[in-house]
Amino acid sequence: MQLKFLLLLPCLLLLGITGTGAAEAEIPEFGPFKEFPLPENPGTIFAQKLGAGWDLGNTFDAYDDALKGDPLELESRWVGIKTTREMIQTLRAAGFTSIRIPVSWHNHVDSDFRIDVAWMDRVQTVVDYAIEEGFYVILNTHHDEGEAYFYPDTAHLNSSLAYLTSVWSQMAERFRDYDEHLILESMNEPRLKGTDVEWWYNPGDARCVDSAEIINTLNQRFVDTVRASGGKNSERFLLVPGYDASADGALNAVFRLPTDTLPDHLMVEVHAYTPYEFALNRQGTANFSADNQADRSSVASFMNSLYDTFVAKGIPVVIDEYGALDKDNLQARVDFFAWYVASASARHMPCFVWDNNLFKGNGERFGFLDRKNLTFPHPEIIEAIMTYAIKQ
Repeated sequence: MQLKFLLLLPCLLLLGITGTGAAEAEIPEFGPFKEFPLPENPGTIFAQKLGAGWDLGNTFDAYDDALKGDPLELESRWVGIKTTREMIQTLRAAGFTSIRIPVSWHNHVDSDFRIDVAWMDRVQTVVDYAIEEGFYVILNTHHDEGEAYFYPDTAHLNSSLAYLTSVWSQMAERFRDYDEHLILESMNEPRLKGTDVEWWYNPGDARCVDSAEIINTLNQRFVDTVRASGGKNSERFLLVPGYDASADGALNAVFRLPTDTLPDHLMVEVHAYTPYEFALNRQGTANFSADNQADRSSVASFMNSLYDTFVAKGIPVVIDEYGALDKDNLQARVDFFAWYVASASARHMPCFVWDNNLFKGNGERFGFLDRKNLTFPHPEIIEAIMTYAIKQ
């Protein structure tokens, strides 16, 4: 059956969640989900606190390898606007409880990889906005791949360790006194950039196997570096990815969690724009139905694998990027978000929707919050997320 969105509109208006016209889509209503057991430990319990997550996409992660001028300008380079406390408040009123703040650092370091103080200060200001408004925050290293910074293969291991250890040390030092509301993430989508296996982990390809092993080494150094920095970093929850942060990158036989001085404080990071043809391929299908068994299975299948491999064994999984391109297919996207989030929640995996402020360059339309007007042009999608997100 369907839950008529029009009946929910008055509540959304009170929250400041407004669209550009009459509601056009219906929120699917699902029957009882299978109850997936959750082994309880500090990590699995903590992951449930993250609830509904949102990514501050294309913002602090923006970069320019031929940069000239003020590096602080990069915050608004890709989205056309700087982040304000009012944006964060709008997200909180809508029901989001966690924010991931992707940050690219390589445009903001000197020859010794020391981070520009003004850039670190600005990142901290926005982290503070979010924490002061009651959010959990994930902070990471994002688009820093490259032979001059880090590249996950044996040939570049030493240089990668030098760059990343410097950046991680400075992040850990700046935020060492923040409580558990701040989560540090080692790397975003580490991969063999520029190769034919950049986005697809092939267990039969020696390059992929080598890279996966190097990523294990880098993740271990990340954990060791953060823990050694003291303060509240000694007990902070940390996120680590496998190859390209994909489900396959974490599910392969090579990936392993780092060893840690504190048990049950590591979480596995996964990005999953799945099914690919619907969610990420601009030339792919615009169709997804919550009533279609094949569409349902395309989502449930990879989530089952993640649950069986990690969550069922007491290892939290956070899907800290997901979403679906706007192909002028609102009802299909509402069905997708409802089913995706409900499926992840049933398996105790919090999700963070990627949002790039209605950016339409190259057809990459992943925007949900209009950051200028502080509105949600498609409030049905937000309601679908909130209906099925893990409740804090």
